[in-house]
Amino acid sequence: MPRWLWFAPLAVVVLGGAGWAFRWGWILATITETDVITTYAQRYLTEGGAGARLTDCVAVPGQGEGVWIVVRCARSGVRFDYPADRFGRLLIIPQPSDPAGQI
Repeated sequence: MPRWLWFAPLAVVVLGGAGWAFRWGWILATITETDVITTYAQRYLTEGGAGARLTDCVAVPGQGEGVWIVVRCARSGVRFDYPADRFGRLLIIPQPSDPAGQI
């Protein structure tokens, strides 16, 4: 067996890791607040029911560790909070309920 063949698995792992790191770096460099707000406002339209509108949603800076932005959508005393990290992923973080539905 040729000697270079022994190093082929290492080369595959290194190239795969480099591709993965480039992908996450690209996402981090190109994602904007608008992308995150739009994504979770669209999600609210499906979860909020028949009267849900995009104008029910606002975004506020995140307060917890790892929370970049929180998209808050409120209507008729019901509030939906969508906390997202810097990559735009939804985080499951307990939010205090707001019975008044104020933003």
